[in-house]
Amino acid sequence: MLANEESGGAPSARRASGIPCLTLLSPGMESLPEAVLLRILAAIPAVELLLVCRLVCCQWKNLVDGAALWILKCQQEGLTGAEAEEDAENWQNFYFLSKKKKNLIKNPCGEEDLEHWGEVENGGDGWKIEELPGDFGKEFPSEEVHKYFVTSYEWCRKAQVIDLRAEGYWEELMDTTQPKIVVRDWYAARRDAGCLYELCVKLLSEHEDVLAEYKSETVTIPQDNDGSWTEISHTFSKYGPGVRFVRFEHGGQDTLFWKGWYGARVTSSSVTVEP
Repeated sequence: MLANEESGGAPSARRASGIPCLTLLSPGMESLPEAVLLRILAAIPAVELLLVCRLVCCQWKNLVDGAALWILKCQQEGLTGAEAEEDAENWQNFYFLSKKKKNLIKNPCGEEDLEHWGEVENGGDGWKIEELPGDFGKEFPSEEVHKYFVTSYEWCRKAQVIDLRAEGYWEELMDTTQPKIVVRDWYAARRDAGCLYELCVKLLSEHEDVLAEYKSETVTIPQDNDGSWTEISHTFSKYGPGVRFVRFEHGGQDTLFWKGWYGARVTSSSVTVEP
């Protein structure tokens, strides 16, 4: 079933047992062609469709539970559904996951210093935030990104733990649908200094047992490189039931052991839950 967007969890939707098979809400409503009724329902907010309209009568329940209504809402709101199979559950979930999609990493570009980042390891002179492009650096591919984190001459690491339920992804959705969890990060080096970079992401259970893990190789960028930004990404799918948290950790250091901040640069980290 679908999420209650106000509470962030699954709705306590009343089942349709005992719902009278009435097809009219106002005179003439029962005579409307189904295609017209679908268009009327498609204009109603999704949560109200599930928690209110679905309980009106058997006809409305069948329409809300069917695929056609959600396909129409996806089309009207510019959500592509090529990947979704034509059954009600997938299209409902596709709609809600598409509407909820956002970056679950807080402060991904250092605009708030190290706020929201935990388990911070400050090797050498520790983490620092700098303005793009930085000394001996290149501009980031997106003009919306203005800052980056930079590491020092010993390993610097930092992490965030994302509570999926707190973000509105309820247990039934995660256990049954198992939507894709997509992880992205960007890293770069100064042109005049080599560096190392690592990314490690874990899917955790209620008790923080590791259910799935992605760990990059240690990326080595040589001195006298071109300073360009590189994206690294991984998609978790079919990871099994029980996922409640995502732990994202990245870090790096320079390879020349120069005092200051000559190590890996990172920015625009993201974790998204997708259809």
